Amino acid sequence: MADDKQASPLQLGLYAREASVPRLTAVEIVAIALSLIWLIGVMLFFWGADVDGGGNSLEWIMTLLAIVMPIALIWVAASTARTAKVMREEAARLQSSIDAMRAAYVDQQQRAASEIKPSVAAKLEEIAAAQKATETQLATFTSLRVQQSAQRAAVASPAPSLEQPQPGLALNPDSFIEKEPISVADFIKALNFPENEHDKEGFRTLRRALEDRATQRLIRASQDALTLLSQDGIYMDDLRPDRARSEIWRKFAAGERGRAIAALGGIHDRSSLVLAAGRMKQDPVFRDAAHHFLRHFDKTFMEFEKHASDEEISRLADTRTARAFMLLGRVAGTFD
Repeated sequence: MADDKQASPLQLGLYAREASVPRLTAVEIVAIALSLIWLIGVMLFFWGADVDGGGNSLEWIMTLLAIVMPIALIWVAASTARTAKVMREEAARLQSSIDAMRAAYVDQQQRAASEIKPSVAAKLEEIAAAQKATETQLATFTSLRVQQSAQRAAVASPAPSLEQPQPGLALNPDSFIEKEPISVADFIKALNFPENEHDKEGFRTLRRALEDRATQRLIRASQDALTLLSQDGIYMDDLRPDRARSEIWRKFAAGERGRAIAALGGIHDRSSLVLAAGRMKQDPVFRDAAHHFLRHFDKTFMEFEKHASDEEISRLADTRTARAFMLLGRVAGTFD
């Protein structure tokens, strides 16, 4: 019986897509209409025209091409339009498939995340707690290092004088009470001098350094050198020296000179070097101040290096006083 017959593939929907596509699309109907209009026009033209049948074969070929070529162009355009329409439909279906796959993937990930075992979640919490404890210990260690740096003396003993100290006199002993040595942090900050007239902390640190006999001579010599350099328009903030490794600075503190510590002369600003070299040759006051500053920097840094870490040496090398040492050291030939 007809009801017992197996359903055809078309009834099962296997070819539903091909069956739903119409035989003639709007583009093809328009192409057929244009082709008919063109043929009717050609027929009317030849019907009313006096056509001589005695033309040669070339004329007949050209006439045939004139008739057929527009029709061919019409159908080429129609085929292109239909292909473009099919491509747009395929792109839309592909985009829908991609969106469906993305939605399914997101849903799967959410279900997987919600099904994490309690033990795994507890383990993750333990790892986070351990990481937080480690960060706390590191922060405590860092703060202790900063505190130790602030409390440790920058120079263990006063810088040696060029002259022999005079014997003590029987005066008021209270006026000669030694104050606590300046810390490393304050020593480095004092060598950089206050940033501007509003830097109250910088001026406090500078006054503290001037009260320390081990550093006041270097501060005074540096201040004189910076003042003389500024008269020629040379400012330390405008210089961008190359950074030397802490090992090179330690070699300088150990007494090495010349090529071994050439990296310390990281000032390469040609105009500043030329101006400072000319002033060094022509101005005896500038020359004496420069050599006086270099001597005190040498002696003070030798004491500072004994108790300073590599990080503290790098911070000192970035101060205005250290930049002046690099500039004047190159001019004086310290690194040659």
